[in-house]
Order: sequence, then structure tokens, then C-alpha cells
Amino acid sequence: MENGKLIIFSAPSGSGKTTIVKHLLANNENLGFSISACTRDKRGRNEENGKDYYFMTPDEFKQRIINNEFVEWEEVYPGAYYGTLKSEIERLWASGKHVIFDVDVRGGVKLKEYYKERALSIFVKVPSVEELEKRLRERGTDSEDSISKRVFKMNFEMSFQDQFDIVLLNDDLDTAFEKAQKLFDEFTS
Repeated sequence: MENGKLIIFSAPSGSGKTTIVKHLLANNENLGFSISACTRDKRGRNEENGKDYYFMTPDEFKQRIINNEFVEWEEVYPGAYYGTLKSEIERLWASGKHVIFDVDVRGGVKLKEYYKERALSIFVKVPSVEELEKRLRERGTDSEDSISKRVFKMNFEMSFQDQFDIVLLNDDLDTAFEKAQKLFDEFTS
């Protein structure tokens, strides 16, 4: 797609960005999800290479960095790399789709810097850090230590919101869905 666009969603964990991204994907046939590359092991039997992630060894990942095959990448913690392959975006554009991303804030900023006006970067925000903490507790998937670390990280990630084109407040999911759809429609028309 010569005029393919990118829609980048970034936010602290628990903000609802993944839910919003899944909603847009389910309701827009001309939208494709960018599959990230990573060096972590598959989680359980459900994850598939080329569907959930492109799973690589650290050496393979580092070689692709050297070959300049990534738009953005990050060593999240020692030996654990995540990134976006240029070939993944080209694959989706070639299939006639716009590309949607669900990435961390640093990845979102890097993607916007690389693709400039072809990208719309959206920071999904919740009303407060307290609300985010409450949502994490309600999910019931995190230990207190994990929640404490995520709250610390949230405060750091919130400091990036001014580097995004749009801040989308998610205080009501249906309203957030409508706003996200409107942003997508306006940006890609």
C-alpha cells in the first residue's frame, strides 16, 4: 500500500490499550497488527512464531540489529530484546492494510520519529495512577511486588505522553472505542 499509514498505541500496563487495539482490528478489515520480534521463550503451547511474535535467539536478534532490519528495538532487561522489523510493516502494507501497533512508550516514540507524518501516535491514559493500580488488582494476575513495580513504571511512562500526537483518555471503554475509531477513520481517509 503506497499510502499505508501506521497507528501507534502506547500506554502504561492496564490502561486498556490492548483491548482498544483488538477492538479496532475486529472492526476494520483494512487494518493489520504488527507482530513484534523478541528473544524470550514462547509462553505455553498457545504462542506461535509469526502469529504472536517472531521468536529469535539473542544472536539472531543482534545480527538483525547490525543489518539495520529494525525500525525500533530495545533491550528490555539484559538479554531480553523486543523490536519491530521493517519487513513486518512492508508485509502489511503489501497486503493492502494500514498497520496498528501495541507497543511500549519508548517504542511508540521511536516509530513516530521514523515514519513521521505516515504515523499517528496515540497515548492511552487512565484518569489516575490510582485507577490503573485498581485495574491491575482487579485483574488478579499480579503479585503485590509486581503491582508495585508496575506502578513505578507507570509514573515513568506517563512522563512520555507529551511526545504523542494524541492523548486518548480511557475512563469509559465504549467511549474510548468510539474515539479510537474516529481517529483511525480521520487519519486514514
